[in-house]
Amino acid sequence: MVRPATVVTPAYWDEACKHLAKRDRVMRKLIPQFGEARLQCRGDAFTTLARSIVGQQISVRAAQSVWERFITLAGGRATRLQPAAVLGLELPAMREAGLSARKVEYLRDLATHFSDGTVHVRQWQQMDDEAIIEELVAVRGIGRWTAEMFLIFHLMRPNVLPLDDVGLLRGISLNYFSGEPVSRAEAREVGDAWAPYRSVATWYLWRSLDPVPVEY
Repeated sequence: MVRPATVVTPAYWDEACKHLAKRDRVMRKLIPQFGEARLQCRGDAFTTLARSIVGQQISVRAAQSVWERFITLAGGRATRLQPAAVLGLELPAMREAGLSARKVEYLRDLATHFSDGTVHVRQWQQMDDEAIIEELVAVRGIGRWTAEMFLIFHLMRPNVLPLDDVGLLRGISLNYFSGEPVSRAEAREVGDAWAPYRSVATWYLWRSLDPVPVEY
């Protein structure tokens, strides 16, 4: 039986909504549409990152299927995977679970970074966003976008603006530019007005495209 994940929501959310509604006409209209919905954090750091690697470049359904086989192989729970368990797996067995050779390499590299302390998980709460991104992108298979999603969804950092995110750019295009394409520079200018709660505004723009909450 899989235990339900502990769900954590940001303490700053209500204050952020008030701030954004006061400063931004789009947010003033958008925020009330989603009631009491909040950003949510589930699982632990290693599991969140491992799952993001498993899901790269495949459909959500395919990713879920591979993840379930992989987590069973590793003897973990859907909400918690241990680095040591991943390092103890045989490569052919990981391939048979549906993982590509490259993703096997990425997962083993991630597990190594966590097991040898190359990533400073216990210090992350005291580190700034860019320092954490720098640590994470040193892991094979993790780019800046994945690191920014981790900052938003796992560490719940309030002021992340993921300019490489297609959904954010589309949300800005539809809500601020009447559907016209927007450049990164234009998106950054819009996002500057949301500080220090750019993550919250980004989350609401994602919701404007898809009412189902985004989770990682």
